[in-house]
Amino acid sequence: MIVLDIETTGPDPRRHSIVEVGAIDFDSPGIFFNERCQIRDGAEIDFKALEINGLTLNEIQDPAILTQKELISAFMIWTDQLEDKTIAGQNVDFDINFLNESFARCGLNFSLGKRKVDQHSIVYAHFLKRNIRPPLKDGFSDLNSDIIMSYVGLPPEPKPHRAINGARFEAEALSRLIYGRSMFEEFEKYAIPDYL
Repeated sequence: MIVLDIETTGPDPRRHSIVEVGAIDFDSPGIFFNERCQIRDGAEIDFKALEINGLTLNEIQDPAILTQKELISAFMIWTDQLEDKTIAGQNVDFDINFLNESFARCGLNFSLGKRKVDQHSIVYAHFLKRNIRPPLKDGFSDLNSDIIMSYVGLPPEPKPHRAINGARFEAEALSRLIYGRSMFEEFEKYAIPDYL
């Protein structure tokens, strides 16, 4: 399983651009991918997105770093070494949709598969199994990343949000949810709740 997190210049994969990809092999967490790229030509910038990921205009326009095609080509090569390429993460459809749009735009024939592991769904089911109603906002699930991290005994992910940090926190949360154990030494100081 590949725990994936990306950073972008906004929420729409057709209008905005990937600027960073972080991914971790869940079976071998020492195998990871962490690259940044230039904003693609013609992409729009939502400055709220840059506030979230902490990247500057100079950083995403730096001609010395990878182009988007180079980054996603490198990601494709990285995934080739992994046995289980199932994508996992928090709100992972967002990441998958951006990558699929980028593959198509760059003329790369690559598939992330049809199935995914969504951290939100696992936590939602865990709440129900414990006869707890998941928190709602406007009638819909409000199990956001911070609530999920708290549920598994972790602090919120540090801000600004960077792709590899997101992937590490998500992989740690999934390890606690699935196996009831910590994945990374840095998180061992945070107790795993008894219900996991």
